[in-house]
Amino acid sequence: GRAERLASAPFESMLTGTADEIGAAYCLLCETLEYPEDRSWVIFNMRDNITFSDRTPMTSEDVVFSYETFLTKGLNSFRAQLSKKVESVEALDDLTVKFTFKPDIPTRDLIQDVGGIPVFSKAHYVENELDLEESFLTPMLGSGPYAMERIEIGQTSVYARDPDYWGEDLPINIGRSNFDRIRLEYYADYNAAFEGFKGGSYTFRDEASSKIWATGYDFPAIQDGSVVKATIPHGDKATGQAFIFNLRREKFRDPRVREAIGLMFNFEWSNETLFYGLYDRVNSFWDNSNLAAMGPPSASEMEILQPIADLLPPGVLDGEAYRWPESSPDRQLDRKALRRASALLDEAGWTVGADGLRRNAEGKVLSVAILNDSQTFNRVINPYVENLKRLGVDASHEFVDNAQMTNRERPPNYDFDIVTGFMSTSYVPGTELRQYYGSETADSSTFNKAGLKSEAVDHLIEVVLNAQTQDELNVAISALDRVLRALKPWVPQWNKNVHTVAYYDMYEYPEPLPPYSLGQLDFWWYNAEKGEALRAAGKL
Repeated sequence: GRAERLASAPFESMLTGTADEIGAAYCLLCETLEYPEDRSWVIFNMRDNITFSDRTPMTSEDVVFSYETFLTKGLNSFRAQLSKKVESVEALDDLTVKFTFKPDIPTRDLIQDVGGIPVFSKAHYVENELDLEESFLTPMLGSGPYAMERIEIGQTSVYARDPDYWGEDLPINIGRSNFDRIRLEYYADYNAAFEGFKGGSYTFRDEASSKIWATGYDFPAIQDGSVVKATIPHGDKATGQAFIFNLRREKFRDPRVREAIGLMFNFEWSNETLFYGLYDRVNSFWDNSNLAAMGPPSASEMEILQPIADLLPPGVLDGEAYRWPESSPDRQLDRKALRRASALLDEAGWTVGADGLRRNAEGKVLSVAILNDSQTFNRVINPYVENLKRLGVDASHEFVDNAQMTNRERPPNYDFDIVTGFMSTSYVPGTELRQYYGSETADSSTFNKAGLKSEAVDHLIEVVLNAQTQDELNVAISALDRVLRALKPWVPQWNKNVHTVAYYDMYEYPEPLPPYSLGQLDFWWYNAEKGEALRAAGKL
């Protein structure tokens, strides 16, 4: 199964970021930190008033225990990265922790990496015999402003604010954590969830369906103003949502096959016909940011790319950054795209037989199954499957439940052809790049769904990690983006640069909102007068 939606909310870390700037980290659990110029180690000096939600004090022993537990029991790819970075961690005293890093590795992000590790209570974990490698229903004990109050599996969960939260008066926390309780409601499918919202079963909705957004918000509570429908701009980069190929499967290892299959997804028709024109096509792994590769490689990018020229896909050095061609919005099947895709499969040795299906020299049919667990995606996937069939591909849409989806798309199974996922990392990417795109994690990482193995990408990840200035980092990311796009491990889907939200008119937020977070569970607040008016009117 999947983790409870806010299971990580009670945990805090040494350092934290903010929603209005990129790359900065501020002390939260620590009061100060010390490190040498080469960043070969860091000492966190913890605050002396931190308590877990059961009022027991947090000490450096909890920090060390949390680190060691994640190192031995965490996700395989996370363990691998931790073990490569950290030489040792030790509690110097009750409130002082030292991380010593391994020599001869990039150090730019190491302090923020270890400073971002969640801290939980050692005593609670041991006493309750919890095990991160097993599923359990006892919430781990954290120090944050919220703790789980109750849970009904698969139906409802409630998180209550700690009235004695230790960090309430910290400057970085002022104006945050404004709700006494946060209640989550689970539904069997998306349409049922929307009906629950209309009926007032829950009161805030971040709408992900363009069809519902365009056609569904005409119910009485919208018309009388009880529910607000809002489009709120944001400056966040795209999520990298895409159809992801399982490159562990032989049939997808030829980039011509991947490109041909990708050409059959008509985004322009889908956007016009299914999405009411609300979306833009994703093309870059850093879309909607200044990090995306543009045009041909710059001189600075060429300095990075030329030394690995023999490892690069065709067109990287002498062409523009790859963009998936636009298709006709007027027809589900774009004839030009069909001709191009047919030629690519012919070149790759997948030719059409008498039965209209494409086979390789061994007579094996080119079959492609798109794995899906979301009913709202049916209307997107089914036309895509139809287009693939017109290409001669034995295509199918395989619909499974959430638990099956989780089991099949994660290691060690990777039991899928194509699955929808997110191929994106942060504005200031660090070693997580190895978990998303590195060869060493291709068969062990939850995040490297594609199973990408590329010497060029591995090399460029190290260039990114070794960048010393913001300019160097920007250039290195653009070069990596350029190569990833040329490899075509995905068929990128769509993105919108606004939040589409609906909520009962009892919530308020600061204007303007910061660019990098909607913050509905963070810095929004409840207007009690408005809430009581809605209740008095029978709206809730």
